[in-house]
Amino acid sequence: MAPAITTLAADAPELSAANTGFMLICSALVMLMTPALAFFYGGMVRVKSTLNMLMMSFISLGIVTILWVLFGFSLAFGTDSGSIIGWSSDYVGLSGIGVTELWDGYTIPVYVFAVFQLMFAILTPALISGALADRVKFTAWALFITLWVTVVYFPVAHWVWGAGGWLFEMGVIDFAGGTAVHINAGAAALGVILVIGKRVGFKKDPMRPHSLPLVMLGAGLLWFGWFGFNAGSWLGNDDGVGAVMFVNTQVATAAAMLAWLAYEKIRHGSFTTLGAASGAVAGLVAITPSGGAVSPLGAIAIGVIAGLLCAMAVGLKYRFGYDDSLDVIGVHLVGGVLGSLLVGLFATGGVQSDAKGLFYGGGLDQLGKQAVGVFAVLAYSLIASAILALIIDKTMGMRVSEDDEVSGIDQVEHAETAYDFSGAGGGASSRSTAAPAPAVTENKKVDA
Repeated sequence: MAPAITTLAADAPELSAANTGFMLICSALVMLMTPALAFFYGGMVRVKSTLNMLMMSFISLGIVTILWVLFGFSLAFGTDSGSIIGWSSDYVGLSGIGVTELWDGYTIPVYVFAVFQLMFAILTPALISGALADRVKFTAWALFITLWVTVVYFPVAHWVWGAGGWLFEMGVIDFAGGTAVHINAGAAALGVILVIGKRVGFKKDPMRPHSLPLVMLGAGLLWFGWFGFNAGSWLGNDDGVGAVMFVNTQVATAAAMLAWLAYEKIRHGSFTTLGAASGAVAGLVAITPSGGAVSPLGAIAIGVIAGLLCAMAVGLKYRFGYDDSLDVIGVHLVGGVLGSLLVGLFATGGVQSDAKGLFYGGGLDQLGKQAVGVFAVLAYSLIASAILALIIDKTMGMRVSEDDEVSGIDQVEHAETAYDFSGAGGGASSRSTAAPAPAVTENKKVDA
């Protein structure tokens, strides 16, 4: 996010209507990414888990919004305390902020910055949910989100983007969330699934996506919303950096999608829609931290690397036996690590800051800083998330029963089903109820 890397942005004491309008649009685009993620994940699960997967994303819109207003914004972006956490009483309840008060050093109101950052805070825990598909109690998930954003996301956001945060001060480059969003969510997913265990039938039963069109719709909306996520993170349009980020977002995503599909064709003999969607998301993840520091050619390289390595990484769960249902670890954790580290290789020193990567004569200095950021966030989120999951599991229990998981979590947790097949195939005179459609199971993106 721009506050951590603004070496080229100029101070502007007056509110800019253009930048303010642009950032409100970007905030709306980032908000769209959470329901888009719900569609993306919802299409990948079995039909009996569709609604639960949608709700695991949607509930974040409610919980995190309230927490952000009450204290989250203050913890993440308030006055620094010990380079670890922030706090400003004026930000509590957003009650002490003037209507035209500007975010320090920028031409947008504090309210606009706060709502833009809110959308990031909402999306990040929703990303975790894909690793936990089919088996988590909805009440336990809601409690986990509440605790996780408080204990993990708000402090990490301060480390990376808050003035005075220790990674901010070190000079770690994370334009829009490689560490704070994707590594944070991916490491959390790993921590939780190590506690709650595998789905019933993992590595035995076929678990194919029930709706690939829904997956593609979600991926397309994510791609669209990601322009606000990335280009908006410069917090304005005054110097062209956001435009470079916009271009790099498109370029890296395209390259990653093509690389993933090429890998699939060579390895498995076909180009799949699921592979295209997953490759695009891998490219979006990888360019998120790096796109403001690299050229379009660098973005192509980052996209290709992310597409290939993330495609390989999703198969690791079968080798090592952890059940990452929808490949949050393989795409978001691995993609976030790659994108963050590759800044240390491909940063040109001519876009968002003068920091140069190894390939542009900068030596290993920036790569070392990036590595510290990557592994600090990874370790903290992994350990803290596992502890939170363990506490919840030992008190109220995180998983539904085995019988409920087999019969379908939608009916058990939400008393609903995603699709009504009662009228399928019957005419007006038919008195019989059509048999329910067989459960279609989720596909493995990359075989063991």
